[in-house]
Formats: sequence, structure tokens, C-alpha cells
Amino acid sequence: MAATASTTTSTAANTSSLSKSSTSKCPFPQKPNLFFPPTSKTLPKPFTAATRGLCRISSASPRSGDFPLSDDERCYYDELDDKPREECGVVGVYGDPEASRLCYLGLHALQHRGQEGAGIVAVKDKVFQSVTGVGLVTDVFNESKINQLPGDLAIGHVRYSTAGASMLKNVQPFVAGYRFGFVGVAHNGNLVNYRKLRADLEDSGSIFNTSSDTEAVLHLIAISKARPFIARIVDACEKLEGAYSMVFVTEDKLVAVRDPYGFRPLVMGRRSNGAVVFASETCALDLIDAKYEREVNPGEVVVVDHEGISSLCLLGHREPKQCIFEHIYFALPQSVVYGRSVYESRRLFGEILATESGVDCDVVIAVPDSGVVAALGYAAKAGVPFQQGLIRSHYVGRTFIEPSQKIRDFGVKLKLSPVRQILEGKRVVVVDDSIVRGTTSSKIVRMIKEAGAKEVHMRIASPPIKASCYYGVDTPSSEELISNRMSVEEIRDHIGCDSLAFLEFDSLKKLLGQDSPDFCYACFSGNYPVLPREEKVKRVGDFVDDGLNGSIDNIEGAWVQGPPPIDDDSELVTPLSG
Repeated sequence: MAATASTTTSTAANTSSLSKSSTSKCPFPQKPNLFFPPTSKTLPKPFTAATRGLCRISSASPRSGDFPLSDDERCYYDELDDKPREECGVVGVYGDPEASRLCYLGLHALQHRGQEGAGIVAVKDKVFQSVTGVGLVTDVFNESKINQLPGDLAIGHVRYSTAGASMLKNVQPFVAGYRFGFVGVAHNGNLVNYRKLRADLEDSGSIFNTSSDTEAVLHLIAISKARPFIARIVDACEKLEGAYSMVFVTEDKLVAVRDPYGFRPLVMGRRSNGAVVFASETCALDLIDAKYEREVNPGEVVVVDHEGISSLCLLGHREPKQCIFEHIYFALPQSVVYGRSVYESRRLFGEILATESGVDCDVVIAVPDSGVVAALGYAAKAGVPFQQGLIRSHYVGRTFIEPSQKIRDFGVKLKLSPVRQILEGKRVVVVDDSIVRGTTSSKIVRMIKEAGAKEVHMRIASPPIKASCYYGVDTPSSEELISNRMSVEEIRDHIGCDSLAFLEFDSLKKLLGQDSPDFCYACFSGNYPVLPREEKVKRVGDFVDDGLNGSIDNIEGAWVQGPPPIDDDSELVTPLSG
């Protein structure tokens, strides 16, 4: 069922002209200034509204599956979601008369980064048009909606989160008005000092319409005393702690910002007509025929307007700490992330597993889809055939009506089907990208054995996940992570396989070579490059407060006291035990 999406319009009235920000002498690569001529196509002028404040959209009918069924109906919630979840993907386009259409296509390419909501903001003649909605990109947008987003300047966003009645108000991009005009923002990441920022802003009179940390960024821009507008963005970002890769849109500028550690990816490309494109992954550039040029560097602010492209530096530039899970699970195999091929990384992970943790077997299979490339690498190195022993259904939603007579492992069977002809009587190596809680792995092992496999050997193409992520990834609390509670042998016994091996942490770092220090391994080691300095941290059964399950006041019961503050000169906390 398609989601209902509405449109809002904001006019940048009574705005002051902003002078061009000078380019700083930071060490980032500088691109030549290029002039992008305005579109000559006459587009219908949308209606305007002089409202100020945060501009949001409401939906009349949330997507099917967002709410549990009644007590009279047997409802099954997707068991195969036992994976870390990337929460967002962003796109920005400058200098193309079909900017919103290109954003739409870019978001479609980034759909794997978020399936619960999508939105686009476009600017034409200083008028901001916004469409957001609940559901997949194709649920939210159609030809009519895209036609309501004219202009050669646009940003877009997809998000992942749990379903909930108050979800739509947090679907980005956000648009806000302040005394010098309007600004839109789309954010990928998570601010670890959000609660303090929000409390300070509310104490000074700010009113929040959502419970998303992204809204705090807009308030910081609005209250900044810096001039011109780009200096306001820099001033606001220097107050942020944590992960943020953001794209901003004003009436005449597209701005891309990446946090000083570079936790989340952000790349820049260019179309043949000179249009500049920013996106979370290169796969979005590929779909819209934009040539990849480079990454937005950690701590960099890239400004694109009619004068060309300029680059600024954020203060406090640190050693990069890029998320290693982009290469393990999040990014699509065809993407280039942090300058490295994701496909090649995963293939090498599989080869290392075969070299260091090989076992006599007859066939190698993958847990689709994220385990496929590592399984190919394992099979090639081991000299054993790779087969599709598990077939994944791509047409399954998040909620299902189960028969009255309960079916064991119902959710896994809906999404994965074993091929008995491949598995029966065989010694099988199963390659997966990670184990989080272990609930899905045990069901997969049992299902393969029931299909007649003689032996099942699990090989995991990442080190054990022992700690929660606070930088824009939806992970369980550390107490729920099976590798933080059990040894490898205990996990093997728990999930019921004949042998179990993870990619060794030291082997992973050796593979990355001289780039190894540039990655964040907090989920493996518990060493956090930016300590979550809020008073509260995740515990069993908690949720990340993004407004999806109620107001900010409702989260108190889902948090516990965090670690005491550490000395400002220290960047790491003591590794978690286990």
C-alpha cells in the first residue's frame, strides 16, 4: 500500500543578501570554480506561505505494517532483522533543472540505508517545496509529487527506524525559517550530546517540534551570531559531538558537511551538465550518471553556489574514525566507500576466513544478501563450490499474519528458503556478515540441518560485536549482544552449529593496512572515539529516541546511568569486558 504524503511550501521573504564565504587554507583538495547557469525552463510557481518555524508534513494514512494487528489476529514481527541498522541516507543536487527527480532516483539507490520514510526539499525562486512520507521511496513519491518539487536545487533523505504513530514528524529533510530566510537539512548520523544541546536551547527559549537530534542543528544555526550564513553552519557544527554527514539547502546554496571524525560516508560527484551531486554512497551517483570525484573529507564544509565550489574547515579536526561496518554490512557491494571498493573488502574478508578458519566441507553458501560476496571469497580461496543454498524472498513486509497453529521459525522461513538438493547430505559452510543477538543464526542453522545437511559450519565475516554504536547505527544494548555475553564456543553451542569462527580483529586491521587507524572499531572493542557524554546510555530493550515511540519525556524508563566523564585529553573509554 502506498503511503500518503503531503506538501509544504515556505517562502524566503525579507531575507538579507549573504556575501560569498571565502575559501580557507585547509589541506582539503580544492576544485576549480565553475559557473552553473540557471535553468531556462519555465516552471509553474507554487503557492507560498509566510509561516516561520519548522515546516513539517502530516500523513492521512500511514503505510500498511506500521501498526500491530489486533489481539484477535496473530501478528509476527520480522525475525530476520537481527542486524545492525544504518539509520539514514542523504542526497543533494545543485545546478540541474530536474534536481528533485535526480534526488528521487538517488534515494531509490540508497533505499537499503532506510526503508521507513523518505523526503525531498526543492528550491525554486526562493520558495521551498517539501514532500515527505512514510514508506519506501516509491511509496512516498509519484509523478505528481515530483512535479510539485520544481527547481535546480534539492536535497533528499531516507531513514530507517521502528514503526510508530508519531513517525512522520521526524521524517527528513527538515525546513526551518529564521530571520534571514529558510534552510533545509538532511542528516545521517547521531549526536551524542543531543540531550544537553536540546536542554540548553530550550532554556534559552527554543521550541522543538520533533524529538530528532537534527532539529537541534537548525536551532543552533538560527541563534548563531556568525556571518555570513556559511559561518553560521560552521559555528553550529562546532557545537556538535558525534556523527554527522549533512546536506543543507538555502535559497541559492547547497552545502555538504562531514563531522571531524568522518564516521558516516559522504561523496561528491558531477553530472555531464556540470550539476554537483552529494550522496551517502557512490551507488547513488552511478544511477543518475554522475561521475564520482571524491569524498567530502572529515571536518570539511563544501559550499556550492552560482560562484562555484569552495571548501572550509571545521575546527577541532581529528584523526578520521570511519565506520568499518559500511564495508562489512551497510553499503552496497558496488559502492566505493572511504576510497575502497566494498565488494573487494568483503571478498577479502571471505578469503581471510578460508585461510585462517578453514574447515573440510562440500559446499559454501551465504546468508543472503549481505553474506554473498564474503562467501564467494571463501569458496574461491578454499577451492570449494559456491552454491545458493538459501534463497531469499524480497517481497516480504515487516508484519505477517501467522496461522493459528504456530509454525516454528516462521519469520525466517518467510524470508529464507533452503534448497534441499544442495544441502542434503553435505558438509556446509555458511557465511554471514555478522551475529548480533544470535536469534536469527540459530534458526538458520536449524533450518539448514532440517534440510538434510550433515554438518553446518558458520563463518562470520566480521569480528564479534561486543558494544553498542552511538554514531548513527541502530544496535541493541551491549547486554543483548551475544558476543559480549558468551565466548565463541558458547555461541557455537547456543546457535547449534558444528563449528563457528569470526574474522579475527587483528586480521581485519592488517588487511586495512596503513588505513587501519582511520576506522572506528567501537562495536568490536568498546573504545569510543567520541565518548557518549550524556548521563544515560543504552540498556536492554531500549530504543533510540527519535520521536518514533512518543515524546522525549517517555524515554526515561529506557535509559540507565552512563559512565562518569573522563578527562578531556582522553578520547577512549576502557574496553568492555567479555
